Amino acid sequence: MIDIKVLRNNPEKIKTNCIKRSVTHVDIDKLLEMDSHYLQLLNDVEGIRAKRNQLSKECQTNPEAREVVKGLKQELSDKEVTLSELKVQIEQQMSWLPNFLSSDVPEGNDDADNEELKIWGDKAVYDFDPLDHQELGEKLDIIDAKRGAKVAQSGFYFWKGKGAQLASALFFWAQQELVKKGFTLFIAPCAAKEKTLYGTGYLPFFADQTYQLENEDLALIGTSEQVMVAYHGDEILTAETLPLCYTANTPCFRTEAGSYGKETRGIFRVHQFQKVEQIVFCLPEESERYHEMCLENEEYLLQQLNIPYRVVNVCVGDLGAPGYKKYDVDAYFPGFGNYREVCSNTNLTDFQARRLGVRYQQNNGKKGIVHTISATAVTDRVVCAIMENFQEADGTIIVPNVLRPFTGFDCISPKSQ
Repeated sequence: MIDIKVLRNNPEKIKTNCIKRSVTHVDIDKLLEMDSHYLQLLNDVEGIRAKRNQLSKECQTNPEAREVVKGLKQELSDKEVTLSELKVQIEQQMSWLPNFLSSDVPEGNDDADNEELKIWGDKAVYDFDPLDHQELGEKLDIIDAKRGAKVAQSGFYFWKGKGAQLASALFFWAQQELVKKGFTLFIAPCAAKEKTLYGTGYLPFFADQTYQLENEDLALIGTSEQVMVAYHGDEILTAETLPLCYTANTPCFRTEAGSYGKETRGIFRVHQFQKVEQIVFCLPEESERYHEMCLENEEYLLQQLNIPYRVVNVCVGDLGAPGYKKYDVDAYFPGFGNYREVCSNTNLTDFQARRLGVRYQQNNGKKGIVHTISATAVTDRVVCAIMENFQEADGTIIVPNVLRPFTGFDCISPKSQ
């Protein structure tokens, strides 16, 4: 949520940001007019309340005062109803305003315009045509998308046998690595209230990606970010305890409305997937630092797995409305023949915390709004990257060294399934 004081003091800044972020359905001038009306009405209500309270002291001795107070109560009730309705209208419009952007967010319309910042690792050289993860999964009988579609629908799948062991090993290992780096591990709910989704900025912007539970004020989460950021909703955190670094491993559910084509082949873009997330609550002046820290963690995990990757600075057209700045980490997929996103990392500044009421207080009593960082650690996509990068001519997959203590085996071969 944008601070409404910015609207009142610098509406041109909001107009410029909306134009840059292609937000055209909010009339800033009309919103400003509504807010001006709201402030005037609020002043009127406070004045009536003060007058009513003053006259109420005279009611026992002054019959005329009783009549005036009676009229003031009715006037106050009418104005309070109008004030409440106007506040809701303003908040609805404010909820559609995107976050402001970092000055170094690149211009651009989609992921093709993202700015490449770094490339790490050597791409494997094969003397055969590498398979993609779907072909490997079928050959090794470790991914079963057909039966996933049978029991649910297209976009759901099973990890099977040693594939399930490899995936489980990756998620457990990643969590342990984050715990070593000072993160607190959570097992989190997989459903969230509408207020929670609104507070984290997924509503109203990504309503079409949400699985709503019928007849319930609940939806399946699209990421543990939604519940982990809301964990401290309406709380005041002690400044000296910040940053708070949390991690959770949860299933995630997204409709992936509008997804099609080559990008959806296999289990790369699906309705349910597993994700280990990094969440940071920090002081405003430290959010850029912890944004970079989360990126270092993402890179560290991929480097330990020896997966080639690149880091991109996400352009304005590819950056979700709540984000201030975002990095994507794209692993190289030999079977696909290009880099593909496996991790994202967003500095959300105070956008989520303002909506959720997450504040901090210093020893001197000064209060402020915390900043939040949301960053992927690993997902199923990283398992797919392992499969494609460490395949051999017969389809065997070599397990990265760091995962072998958790899998109990060093390869998955056609004869082992």
